[in-house]
Amino acid sequence: MVPPVEAFPARARTGAAGRLFFHPHDDRMDAMTTFTAKGIVAAPVLPMLPDFSIDWESLRSYLAWIARQRPTAIAMNMDASEGPALTREEMLEIVRVSRQVIGEACPLVSGLIVGSTAEAVAFGKALKAAGAQGLAIFPPFPTFLGNPVPTRMIYEYHKAIADGVDLPLIAFQFPKAWGPDFPPETLRELVKIPQLIGLKEASFDTTKTVETIDTARALPRKIGILTGSDTFILEAMIFGCDGALIGFAGTATAELIQMHQAVVARDFPTAFAIWDRLGPLARYAWRPPIRDYRPRMKEVLVLQGLIRHAAVRPPQLPVDEAERAELRRLAEQARLIPRGGQRAAA
Repeated sequence: MVPPVEAFPARARTGAAGRLFFHPHDDRMDAMTTFTAKGIVAAPVLPMLPDFSIDWESLRSYLAWIARQRPTAIAMNMDASEGPALTREEMLEIVRVSRQVIGEACPLVSGLIVGSTAEAVAFGKALKAAGAQGLAIFPPFPTFLGNPVPTRMIYEYHKAIADGVDLPLIAFQFPKAWGPDFPPETLRELVKIPQLIGLKEASFDTTKTVETIDTARALPRKIGILTGSDTFILEAMIFGCDGALIGFAGTATAELIQMHQAVVARDFPTAFAIWDRLGPLARYAWRPPIRDYRPRMKEVLVLQGLIRHAAVRPPQLPVDEAERAELRRLAEQARLIPRGGQRAAA
């Protein structure tokens, strides 16, 4: 297991190219970790017991497995970890436990899922105190539901969190038509917020992805564009995304890190060879209805021996036997598990 260390940081400062410099131990700079919004940010699922309570034992071993592979960061309290179904107390304890397990292997990001600006600032501070080193800002639904969402509303929401919490922020572009779409004029305003280091581009729309990448290239300050579209991860990287903040990286962590490294090195044959294996599983798991990717991925993780149960918190429903069989076939094809058996956790 990755050895635990003191929770950090107390301060985060923005440098060039969307890089955040984390200073552990309050204001002392004797140790420093950098977090740049690029590469693979894993968004793991949250293991649960059959009674729908959190499986803390599985969570600890599962996070240690991901951390050993050294992703850019690990993001908890996200949609993949059933964030909207969690209580505030559960979210805070998830951050505390995750920070202990991850140690210095990589930074810990927490989703911030609230309904108002004042609540976002207050809960963001609580997540920071619990050990979060960055925040992924979920749109406050239903206020941000539908498009267009006024640029001023988006800017002021993120600015209030930045000023009140003072942590690195990753904005969250939801699937197209859900809102908000972060059009070019909105991104040009958001980059005026120094704590904003990246955007999770989860439109699941190739045209919108390309528009966002093109806009980001022309911004006066570099922020990282991280694809959140699990169905075309490689293609988004080739388009120009700086990496991925992605639920699928909670299942195929090492493989996606290797794929991203191949893209950066312009070793496209290697990148396509990896995605040719993984892509069918990702596209099947994230097919409509997209909400069902959570139980689908939990089934794969059980097959991998990484979590004990595929339970999801109601009203989410489990997969049926036919889907379970297809997930096994695709996981075997992806070489995430051996044919005809279960892979033991590394």
